[in-house]
Amino acid sequence: MSLHGNAVLKRDATAQGAAGATVPSSGVEPEGTQAGASASTASTASIATRPPSPSEPSALRPAKRFMSVRALLATAWRSAGIPLFAVAVFLLVWSRLSAGIETSLGRIPGPMAVVEQAGALWSDHRAEREKRTAFYQRQKERNAARLAEDPTLKIVERKYTGKPTYIDQIFTSLKTVFAGFLLATVFAVPIGILCGLSKTVNTAFNPFIQLFKPVSPLAWLPIVTLLVSALYTSENPLFEKSFVNSAITVTLCSLWPTVINTALGVGSIDRDLLNVARVLNLGMFTRLFKLVLPASLPLIFTGLRLSLGVGWMVLIASEMLAQNPGLGKFIWDEFQNGSSNSLARIMVAVFTIGFVGFLLDRVMYALQSLFTFGAQR
Repeated sequence: MSLHGNAVLKRDATAQGAAGATVPSSGVEPEGTQAGASASTASTASIATRPPSPSEPSALRPAKRFMSVRALLATAWRSAGIPLFAVAVFLLVWSRLSAGIETSLGRIPGPMAVVEQAGALWSDHRAEREKRTAFYQRQKERNAARLAEDPTLKIVERKYTGKPTYIDQIFTSLKTVFAGFLLATVFAVPIGILCGLSKTVNTAFNPFIQLFKPVSPLAWLPIVTLLVSALYTSENPLFEKSFVNSAITVTLCSLWPTVINTALGVGSIDRDLLNVARVLNLGMFTRLFKLVLPASLPLIFTGLRLSLGVGWMVLIASEMLAQNPGLGKFIWDEFQNGSSNSLARIMVAVFTIGFVGFLLDRVMYALQSLFTFGAQR
């Protein structure tokens, strides 16, 4: 080989070395070296494309488990921790501020004083129940003894006339609000359906809805009381007049949200469905129960939830003003009593009213989820 050829081979080897390739000193790459490079490239591609070995997921499991526990704790903190923390802050602020405020009924009670009076009200309820049970037991034994002496004697059962307890007044208020709410529903849903189906009916009822919707129960109650006293004159009435007064007042104040939401739900039904019903010659009742009501049930239940909440607030005000049995009368009696425990008992009633209102809303929401179909189910 000439000197010129050796120079060319050396120059090529230097260039390949600068490019990172392994070249033998003679400038000619052996066949074995090329085979090794090809095998190395194939091995690298195989490592990149093969699935991870079973040992690799096991190494990741602790991290994944930690992340899932962390997400679970974050969810628990958002759903339960934050509300509990807010309640704790509220109780702390309440206990600190109440210690320095004096009223005509004494110092503002703190959380522990309210809890203590709640327990005292429950103890009074149990004691009154024991008195009632003992009264009926004595009456039963006395009547049995009188019948033993004279079997022809006519026995008259007497009712226990003890004072209603705090728990009794809660159930009295619940009975009254449900009576007024059901009566309002009976009138509100048909009126809302008619307003939603007919623009003429909607135009006719709209002035009355806008006029009477803002009226306070304190304005309705005297009118209702006078009308009930004049018209409800049975010698053996099925219901007491106080119950009728409160129930009708609740009805007059709570029917408007149901009327408005029912009309909105019926009026927002797709008109193509109604046109198809006309083409198929479906009857009025078929269209009403197969198309109109199922499509408008979500908004109807929204109106019912609002009406029940309004009725519960209205009832407390009417009971307080008219001195009808219930939580409103309990609050007013405690305010007039003026004892050292009255303010704490009033606060017990306030929390009871709020808690019962929350439960009523949850009951209506459960019924809405049960009877309606859509994203909520």
